[in-house]
Amino acid sequence: MVAYTRESGVRLLLPALKVAVEKGVPVTLLTGTDFNLTEPQALYLLRSYLGNKVELRFFKGADKSFHPKAYFFHMNTHSALIIGSSNLSASGLGESVEWNYCLNSRDNPQEYDAFYQTFQDIYHRQSILVDDKVLHQYARIWRKPQHFYAVDDVNNTGNYRPRGAQIEALYYLQKTREEGADKALIHAATGIGKTYLAAFDSKSYTKVLFVAHREEILKQAALAFRNVRGNDDYGFFTGKVKQQNKSLVFASVETLGQMKYLREGYFSARHFDYIVVDEFHHAVSKLYQNILEYFQPKFLLGLTATTERMDGRSIYALCDYNVPYELSLFTAIARGMLVPFRYYGIFDDTDYKALRPVSGSYAASDLNCIYLENIQRMKNILKHYKKYHSQRALGFCASCEHAEAMTKFFVKAGIRAAAVYSNAEGDFTEERAGAIERLNVGELQVVFAVDMFNEGVDIPALDMVMFLRPTESPTVFMQQLGRGLRLFPDKKYLTVLDFIGNYHNAGAIRGLLCQEKGEKNGETVITPLPDTCYVDFDLRLLDLFEQLEKGRQSLRSVIKEEFLRIERLLKKRPNRVELFEYMSASIYEQCLKHPQESPFKHYWLYLEELGELLPVEHELQGTLVEQFLQEITNTPMTKVYKMPVLLALQGEKELKSKISYTDILRVWKDFFARDRNWRDLSRVESFQEYKKLSEKWHLDKIKKMPIPHLQSEFMYSEGEWALVFCAEMEPYLKNPVVQAEFEDIVNYRALDYYRRRYLAEKD
Repeated sequence: MVAYTRESGVRLLLPALKVAVEKGVPVTLLTGTDFNLTEPQALYLLRSYLGNKVELRFFKGADKSFHPKAYFFHMNTHSALIIGSSNLSASGLGESVEWNYCLNSRDNPQEYDAFYQTFQDIYHRQSILVDDKVLHQYARIWRKPQHFYAVDDVNNTGNYRPRGAQIEALYYLQKTREEGADKALIHAATGIGKTYLAAFDSKSYTKVLFVAHREEILKQAALAFRNVRGNDDYGFFTGKVKQQNKSLVFASVETLGQMKYLREGYFSARHFDYIVVDEFHHAVSKLYQNILEYFQPKFLLGLTATTERMDGRSIYALCDYNVPYELSLFTAIARGMLVPFRYYGIFDDTDYKALRPVSGSYAASDLNCIYLENIQRMKNILKHYKKYHSQRALGFCASCEHAEAMTKFFVKAGIRAAAVYSNAEGDFTEERAGAIERLNVGELQVVFAVDMFNEGVDIPALDMVMFLRPTESPTVFMQQLGRGLRLFPDKKYLTVLDFIGNYHNAGAIRGLLCQEKGEKNGETVITPLPDTCYVDFDLRLLDLFEQLEKGRQSLRSVIKEEFLRIERLLKKRPNRVELFEYMSASIYEQCLKHPQESPFKHYWLYLEELGELLPVEHELQGTLVEQFLQEITNTPMTKVYKMPVLLALQGEKELKSKISYTDILRVWKDFFARDRNWRDLSRVESFQEYKKLSEKWHLDKIKKMPIPHLQSEFMYSEGEWALVFCAEMEPYLKNPVVQAEFEDIVNYRALDYYRRRYLAEKD
């Protein structure tokens, strides 16, 4: 029974506790939560190694402080108690000046009994059991105490083991595999050590593939995996090197993604047991898709700090919306894993009104017209740069010409600066790796970059970032902010200078500096900035934001613009699934909040409104089949029981006129064995329990749950036939348009369901 529990203390006791539980010894930990001194990763560490052999409890006495440090030991003949000043931490158990006293039940029976009865009273009356749900809730709200930042941190140099949030993530990855998942996405901010996390999680797998889009990331990953595994059995598969016969293969997507390498002569589909895809938000592109579609690993892990691409396409569907662990940027700051930031929104009187953004972005050539000769703007940037006394700064520019102009202006002002961009040939350019090294050692003070540091490269020594072009998306904003948040000796915070003018989405910036978590009980829930961060907007910007808010487009116009953007991107009219996958999350949420404006409510009517309905589709309007398709679109789906039945109705080229219970059973069992769908089955507690269910159990569930709710004027049951289409529907079942529409509706409903389930679990 201790006031607080820390990872460092648990690590000291774990070897002994593991021996104890293997002998059948029960272990109980009763700990406090005051002042956030108990680290969630310490409890996850116990749970990971000891499983249900350890019982965890939180003290919950009303309005009482909790300061005990007591360790009880029960032997065959007597019991003992060590009591004093040592909490469950490395400092408490060995490094600090602590006093403890030991008494036992043989020599001091009355004293021992008094302590033990007090423990029993607190244990039974003033504590709660810490199950997975309680622990998850505690971890979500936990924040690292400011005065504990430098206390009790064990030096990890050369000692490669999971730490902090990695312990939590590993716990949930193992749990999701036990639930039957074969793929997962870890969404975590820069700083958690996602590459090392992958190395730890994949340690028990023999053949591992690590895929990334840059060779420097592959080299960093190879080092991490070698450190964790302690061997050199690894190789690379890139443009110049093709090492196939290694346990660990680090491959560039540009090389491995080519179809000529995705065949038996190089790697079989099942060659790798475990595949890691770094920067997973790129995985919707063609080369990544080639890799994901070819290989069949036992487990696939996606790693990302952002869950939306710049084109707005969601990546959750690629991992079946299975996100066992998430750690946002602001949570990472609050936990002390990243430095806090001081953000300054600076008014920029540059006029963007004459520019027309395309798909949300301004053309670099247009921005050059208003930036390159704008000496007043450059002076404003220089003035604010000098004001905050940066040692190492990174400025994000709109174009190579813009980066060159900014560098030239700063150099003339006596500041050591360089421009970094692809195929650089300017007077002030430097190669990226060299510029980073010179910035780190202090030979450079500022680097002006173009699309080179948004992701994948961390410069811990940075103490300032400058946003010198319009913020195009939440993704880019967070990526750029994250470049400077790494911990670094003597670095207390990151200064962020954002030069904001009247560009089209400037008003969205305020929303990026808090985390909107959706609705709860009819109200919007906002997670504020960590207390250690600071945000300041020029008063003139507040007036600008108000003006922009008044001029905002209607939701109908926003949705139409998004539809047309996706159509241009795909070079074809999107179907429901494509519209869902590419639509930005914020706009999709608005569609759900305002269903009367949503194109998903009645897709054909929306296409007709845009003038994009095909003649063959127009011919089916007003018919019975359109009514049927609309019913499938709107049928309630609080559970997923209807989905496998609808999937069973699909033939290869046409809808089946009737399906038997046996037809459904085969699809049903396969469906619930995938994507952890079994968790939707009532009173089924584990994947192991699911696998033991009899066919009779499944058939009874099919007959009781989905079938009665799918019977309508279009379908009915008859004897052995679970569902039979009515005679009036028969002429439409072989129509390829009907088949495609039905499939599109069912697939969209499935994706939307998985999204809703993921959000419910997240909340």
